[in-house]
Amino acid sequence: MPLQPVDKVWMNGKLIAWEDATVHVLTHALHYGTGVFEGIRCYETPRGPAVFRLRDHLERMERSAKIFLMEIPYSVDELIAAVHELISVNGLSSCYVRPIAYRGYGEMGVNPEANPVDVSIAVWPWGTYLGAEALERGVRMTISSWRRQDPNIIPPQAKVTGAYINSSIAKLEAIRAGYDEAIMLNPQGFVSEATGENLFIIKDGEIFTPPTSAGPLHGVTRDTVMKIAADHGMSVKERQITRADLYTAEEMFCTGTAAEVTPVREIDERVIGDPGPITQTIQQKYFSIVKGEDEKYFDWLDFV
Repeated sequence: MPLQPVDKVWMNGKLIAWEDATVHVLTHALHYGTGVFEGIRCYETPRGPAVFRLRDHLERMERSAKIFLMEIPYSVDELIAAVHELISVNGLSSCYVRPIAYRGYGEMGVNPEANPVDVSIAVWPWGTYLGAEALERGVRMTISSWRRQDPNIIPPQAKVTGAYINSSIAKLEAIRAGYDEAIMLNPQGFVSEATGENLFIIKDGEIFTPPTSAGPLHGVTRDTVMKIAADHGMSVKERQITRADLYTAEEMFCTGTAAEVTPVREIDERVIGDPGPITQTIQQKYFSIVKGEDEKYFDWLDFV
């Protein structure tokens, strides 16, 4: 969906005009994928705009940078303050938040050490990632012919820009084949994740999700859903999942900051059907939390 420009972007500690938020063509990350980033949502609530699990996201970005020997020149607290300022100055009641730390302009070559680490944060209005209808009826997915990378090739626990070419080519394949989203298997043939979402299936009343050892990102929304399920007395188990497990699931949904909690109604022409009771319960509770309707979970909300 097209971006909706706002007034200001935060770049290296300064607020600049949206149209001036540019980088040099020889920025290291543009050529070699040397950047780490996050996707975060701010929701409209009765108490004003609230960013969901902001600190958790920024701490994950810090961990991603550590894996790639990048020292982010701003603390988590400084970045939290920058997000608050940016949402306020742009007058947004809800938005998507995209912080990114990347190797900037300096030297050209694979070795990134001589290049500075630049940091930017952008915010903009953004609706449902997979479409509003998807939240109600679910999406159609396909098993991609492209595999998720091995953890000794690119660490899956780092949300690194260069790794997402893997997701992009799988997404493009799925869209051109008439599906909404792709599911990626790891090199061993087990289910890892979708191109930008974690996956959950329900069998015999229990919820299963691939373990992080299968290669999915340790998603913040994934963690949120696991805690919601536990609070509802539902069993959640991490285990290796095969494609046949997907085809025979009683319910299935995917999670992510952009996708939120989206049901899956079909995989490779195997129909799962309309969202089931467990999926609906988790989805409803998730939206009540992020929209500030449940005080029990207020510690997950950063009110702007």
